[in-house]
Amino acid sequence: MKKALCFFAFVCFLFVFVGCDGPGGDNKNYYDYYSLAPEGEQYLEIKENEFIDTSVKNTSAFALDTSTAGYANIRRMINAGVTIPKNAVKIEEMVNYFRYDYLAPNAGEGLAISAEIMNCPWNATNKLLTIGVKAEELEIVTPRKNNLVFLLDISGSMSTYNKLPLMQEAFKLFVETLDDDDTVSIVTYASGVDVRLNGAKGFEKFLISNIIEDLQAAGSTHGSKALELAYEVAAENFIEGGNNRIILGTDGDFNVGITNNEQLKEFIKEKRESGIYISVLGFGDGNLRDDKLEIITQNGNGKYSYIDSINEARKVLVEEIGGTLNVVAKDAKAQVTFNPRYVSQYRLIGYENKLLTDEEFKDEKTDAGEIGAGHVATAVYEITLNENEDIESVLGDDWLQVAVRFKSPDDGTAKEVTLSVNENHINAVPSEDILFISGVVEFGLLLHESAYKGNASYQAIIERLSGLDCVENDDYKSEFLDLVKKYSE
Repeated sequence: MKKALCFFAFVCFLFVFVGCDGPGGDNKNYYDYYSLAPEGEQYLEIKENEFIDTSVKNTSAFALDTSTAGYANIRRMINAGVTIPKNAVKIEEMVNYFRYDYLAPNAGEGLAISAEIMNCPWNATNKLLTIGVKAEELEIVTPRKNNLVFLLDISGSMSTYNKLPLMQEAFKLFVETLDDDDTVSIVTYASGVDVRLNGAKGFEKFLISNIIEDLQAAGSTHGSKALELAYEVAAENFIEGGNNRIILGTDGDFNVGITNNEQLKEFIKEKRESGIYISVLGFGDGNLRDDKLEIITQNGNGKYSYIDSINEARKVLVEEIGGTLNVVAKDAKAQVTFNPRYVSQYRLIGYENKLLTDEEFKDEKTDAGEIGAGHVATAVYEITLNENEDIESVLGDDWLQVAVRFKSPDDGTAKEVTLSVNENHINAVPSEDILFISGVVEFGLLLHESAYKGNASYQAIIERLSGLDCVENDDYKSEFLDLVKKYSE
């Protein structure tokens, strides 16, 4: 208890301390105010999606994703006063961090699609299209039994306050949510790997928490060997028809074993065929290997979250964990077919590293994203309308059609839901959902220094979001507005 109180006080002090500085305005050189991002942090390259002519290609497909690490990581950097690397700005993860009031599916449908169109705030000649996908709520889904392996990095790189100490507090929060018949194992790794606990039950909360509390950081990082052992332990306790999942807590700094990204990808892809999923919690700064953590979750049927505070730990491991563990849609992917008669150009904003070909969308074997109970996934397009009436329509009076394909996690049955979108999806007064989403996207365009940011500005975001009920009544959305204000000062 004393450790926890001291840790909490220390974190509060640091938050107050680093919160004193902020960057300047929209077009400033803010290096005088912000320190450079640590060189040890690595991210997958993001090559912005370009505008595509519908006369050349009128379909766009991608794997749906509900990871949220991108937003929490950016929040950490803003609060810490470091510059934000362009490749750290994953706009789809920023948008998906928040909950929206999307249409819920009927019982047994799995997923439902919503769509809305508004004028594009940073480009007056274009429209902004949002597509929302919502999964059935946990109350409707029958929860499965859990077989969980906590794979915890206790190497020397995890010694700072925002790594192992925060990770310990986060996982102890999670332990309190366990059902009595859950199965829990703990594998740790540094220079070597150890099974600290194998097959304990959820009612043994005191035992599980004590093992987590006693961990200390030292040694190098044998991450790949630990991954192998974690999959072995999960297989030993495998629950047929249950949630068999590894939850990895790390900064991602694997410095021995499999360190090559392509080798790591192939290893994780092979292991996912066993029916054991892996989700990742990223911690800390300075040597955060976001690239590796993204590769693990994209190929391991998991979700990637970044934990920058005990509040974020509570959001991820208490408020949302039920949905994360109980997957409703496996290998979920979307395809948008545009009608050239009404849409001349389109640009998918975000999802750059999750794009699919039309063939991959149709192929039931394609690995895509997982959507948990009650979770939502959002995609945003900037579109240019076509005014040439001579172009033949391929979808009647519809501007576009959205198709989402996924599999039942129970028996692998393939399912598809569709939505036709037309001018009726333009509301006279835009909904608060699309207004808020437009603000998050605009912020992402500015942070990324996007070639397509047009007239985007921090002040425009602040003005559009201020006074929205969804901001005033949602602490996370309110925090986002405060973050934009802080960054623009």
